[in-house]
This record gives sequence, structure tokens and C-alpha cells, in this order.
Amino acid sequence: MKSKIAIVTGASSGIGEATAELLANSGYKVYGTSRKGAQGAQRPYKMIALDVNSEESIEAALKEVIQIEGRIDLVVNNAGFGVAPGGAEESSIEQTKMIFDTNFFGIVRMTRAVVPYMRKQGEGRIINIGSILGLIPAPYMATYAATKHAVEGFSESLDHELRTRGIRVSVVEPGYTNTQFEANTLEVDAKVDEYNLARKALAKLIKIAVAGGDDPKVVANVVRKAANAKHPKLRYAAGKLACRLSFLRRFAPAALVDIGIRKELKLDSLEKIANQP
Repeated sequence: MKSKIAIVTGASSGIGEATAELLANSGYKVYGTSRKGAQGAQRPYKMIALDVNSEESIEAALKEVIQIEGRIDLVVNNAGFGVAPGGAEESSIEQTKMIFDTNFFGIVRMTRAVVPYMRKQGEGRIINIGSILGLIPAPYMATYAATKHAVEGFSESLDHELRTRGIRVSVVEPGYTNTQFEANTLEVDAKVDEYNLARKALAKLIKIAVAGGDDPKVVANVVRKAANAKHPKLRYAAGKLACRLSFLRRFAPAALVDIGIRKELKLDSLEKIANQP
């Protein structure tokens, strides 16, 4: 049986690397992508250059895969980056646009480029890496959370559009994941002194949460489950924290979720946390 062809964006490290490796070891022929393409260690999948911020780069990369393989069965949209904790007003409009350009419009560009091939095939699978922060409030991470909320809405609408054409769309929603994601995290670029203590405290809490977060392989296993499902779900929470928060968001009263968010992030005691050694 011929291997299915998969493209995984942002596959040079973290969740993307773990996903590309797992899919390759599970029988897929995988093309991982990064802006720089093939570099560094040997991998069980081929790396190609693709910049999700460039329509021309995306089209060139997909044409390369089509010329070699003749089809694309699966796309995992993983490329993205985050913003360090800060008040919503602390990201300039320019920075906000830049974050949306990669985290949301990158997925839109990939979708517009790959769907025509999948429609012609009469089948295909698109899996977007979202975040549990696309379902719940994320104080002091409002811009990042907004991009992930956008991914949720886009993916659900897209799945309804494409389902009768043999194409399914799913969102995988990780919680905190122990990756080098912090290396791709921007500091807010319009800092306001009033938020200094909140920023410092949240940075401490998130650093601890990431250090104790899920291994990227946990997320990769959920991606593989979604990719192989005969009847895929729209949403897949990945990891214990994400599953717990997803359950609460779906079934708990809004007031209880509100209390839980403030308690989890210690929003009423940030000044005390910031001043701790």
C-alpha cells in the first residue's frame, strides 16, 4: 500500500518535529517545513523550505511535493510563535498584526494553497495546531489567545465547507508543552509601567508551567489519532491540563470558569508573586 503524503509546518523543533517524526515512523511519507529548509541532523522525514508568511513560498513548496508525489493527503499547520505575558495594551498594532500574520493568516494561506489539490483528489485531511487558550480566557496573553480563537472559528467553519468534498478539518488543542517555544516568544513592544509586576509574576508562573508541561510527543500522538480517525472529531484536547480545561469550558457554569481562571493564574495576588525571590 502506498504511503500517505503529509506536510508538517514548523517541523524543525518542538511539536512540529515530534509530529513529523511520529507520522514518518507510522507509515506516512512526511515533508517537514521551516523557513530555512533542510539543516542540521538527519531526520526520518525530508525538510523543505516554506515560509507561512509568503504565498509564493507556500505555492512553491506545495508544487515541489505535488511534482514528486502527485498528491497531498495531510497537512498539519503547526508553525507559529507566542508573546511573553503582558497587558493587551502592551502590544502595538504592528506587533499584533505580525503575530496574527503567522499564527492565523499562515494557516489561511496554507489552506488556500492546499485545498485545490485536495478537492481534485476528492479527499484530504487538515489538522491545525491551536491551543487550549483558543477556548478559554487568557489574561495577559490576550493577543496570542485571540489568534488561537481565530484558528478555532476558522477551522470549524472550514470543516463544514469541505466535508462534502471528502476533506476533514480538525484542531488539536495543547496546554502547556515542554518545548523551545519560549525561544520563539516575543516580548511585548509597548510596555506600560503599571503592568510591570503582573508581567514579572506571570512570567514566573508560565516558566514553571512549561517546565512541567507535556512532552511534545503527547501532542504528536493526538495529531496522529486525528489523522488516522475514520470519523475525525473537530476538536482534540492534548494533555491532562488541556483535557481538564476543555471539559470545564464545555460543561461548567461561566461563573465557575471565571473563578477558576483567576485562581489558576493567581490574578488577585500577582504583586506578591512578583516580589518573591
